[in-house]
Amino acid sequence: MSRAWNFWRQFDYVLFGTTLLLIVFGILMIASATRGAIDPDLISRVPDQIQYAIIGIFVVFVLAAVDYRLLGGLHLWLYLVMVGLLLLVQFLGVVGDAGSQRWINLGIRIQPSEIGKILIIITLGYYLSQRYHEMGRLQTVFGSLAHIAVPAGLVFIQPNLGTTIVFGVIWFTLVWSAGLRLKHIAMFLLVMLIAAPLVWARMEPYQRSRITTFINPEGDPDAFYNIQQSRIAVGSGGLVGKGYANGTQSQLRFLRVRHTDFIFSVIAEEFGLVGGVGVLVLISVVILRILRGARMAADPLGSMICYGVAAIIFFQTTVSVGMNLNLLPVTGLTLPFISSGGTSLLSMLAGVGLAESVIIRRRRV
Repeated sequence: MSRAWNFWRQFDYVLFGTTLLLIVFGILMIASATRGAIDPDLISRVPDQIQYAIIGIFVVFVLAAVDYRLLGGLHLWLYLVMVGLLLLVQFLGVVGDAGSQRWINLGIRIQPSEIGKILIIITLGYYLSQRYHEMGRLQTVFGSLAHIAVPAGLVFIQPNLGTTIVFGVIWFTLVWSAGLRLKHIAMFLLVMLIAAPLVWARMEPYQRSRITTFINPEGDPDAFYNIQQSRIAVGSGGLVGKGYANGTQSQLRFLRVRHTDFIFSVIAEEFGLVGGVGVLVLISVVILRILRGARMAADPLGSMICYGVAAIIFFQTTVSVGMNLNLLPVTGLTLPFISSGGTSLLSMLAGVGLAESVIIRRRRV
């Protein structure tokens, strides 16, 4: 009885409540973006998002109840599961848009790269928590790179450049929090510059087009079309927007992929600057509560788990909003908790569950 009371007493209700608020708002925005759709895929987006939200909330409480240190002890098995799922994509994957092979069908379609983002936080976090006092040794840093290189490489060849970059952000966040030495940063920047031409050569044409369109919009008017529509939607929203489900760019179908990549444009058009800023404030609250958990964590593993989850949410929010405003190239990354995408929502909620596990078992102050 006392353990159950301690669980509920330490649980971060502000983090959980804010997350729920974002999910409900996201479902309402997906409903607006797909209103009047005749495509079966679009029609099913709202019920699918509700289904995954219910499953995800259950996952939050399960992971919060499980000691994160137990998951750290299972790091090898979790790593093998992650690599195994990513390998299954190569052999049994479902082909989606632009020829990308990112999903597998296990009764329900799941995207292993989304699951991998959470598992790599646990496994890499455990690796670094055991060696954070050895971060001055190049061997330790290269070991962390080797650790993440296998899943990141499998994600890249799907192809999925956006999530590959997320893996890189997770790696940098965790090694930095573990005490990455400044002397190593210049070395890795040099390696990135050397590797850039090889990465460019391996990218799919549509991925290169997103970057070249960002640099030179006039070079490909068709590719730039949706970015133009996004800017129109954001600008026409004004201060308070046109009202729920009254956005012309989204309701008249000028704005493509409005339920996923460009959902922030729908929010800005229908709720204006107030609505867009409001969403960013709520996401900021989630990030700050998770960072608070990192500061109060009982051990390095707990801190790294929280830092990793916060990094994913921050980076994906920045990129998603940035590409809607034409400040960053289009990458296809979802707006956390809001964009349509079942496995993406599950992975975000799993991250919240892990952060709650750390918070519940925080050190006594």
